[in-house]
Amino acid sequence: MSKNTTPILYYVYDPMCSWCWGYRPTWVSLQNKLEPVVQVNKLVGGLAEDSDVPMATEMQNFLQQTWHKISSELGTQFNFDFWSKCQPKRSTYPACRAAIIARKHQKESAMCLAIQEAYYLHAQNPSEVETLTKLAVSIGLDETVFLQQISSDEINQQLVQEIKVVRSLPIQGFPSLVLSVNGELFPIRLDYKDWRTSYNQILDVIESNKQ
Repeated sequence: MSKNTTPILYYVYDPMCSWCWGYRPTWVSLQNKLEPVVQVNKLVGGLAEDSDVPMATEMQNFLQQTWHKISSELGTQFNFDFWSKCQPKRSTYPACRAAIIARKHQKESAMCLAIQEAYYLHAQNPSEVETLTKLAVSIGLDETVFLQQISSDEINQQLVQEIKVVRSLPIQGFPSLVLSVNGELFPIRLDYKDWRTSYNQILDVIESNKQ
């Protein structure tokens, strides 16, 4: 990470990470408060590699338990019809590529929300390129261009490089926040219920590291 006079907050996420979906309302509030304070850079972490293999029953059960846990703790809404209507795959790389493509058009946030709502509310499968293409069109991206890019070496290499950067950061999982001040990285505590926890720490770190 190069030195920069403006503090940078890295938000590390995966579009198909259920805890990221649970954190979304708090993250939106935090971003709104941070706009004048830091530059926010989003990074996709790549939870699960490309795979056409149906998800193992054990993993399906684990993820359904996770959805119940998040719903219970945070009040997050989930549509459990997904598990009967779709053929789950342990593959989030396509969704991550879709987010990178959307970023080039300043639509990353819109794509992430479209993926999350399709997955968690409408029982659609964002592991499928067909689903992602429909979502891309819904946020205003060109279908032909999107289809070309999502299978391109260029976008795949960008994802590989982004995952490499993410793995070099001081994080434990997704979602995560890392603040860069004068080239130094600081893990930021993420509070799922209160944006002020992260906000106050970010201000404290910036104040403590003024040059």
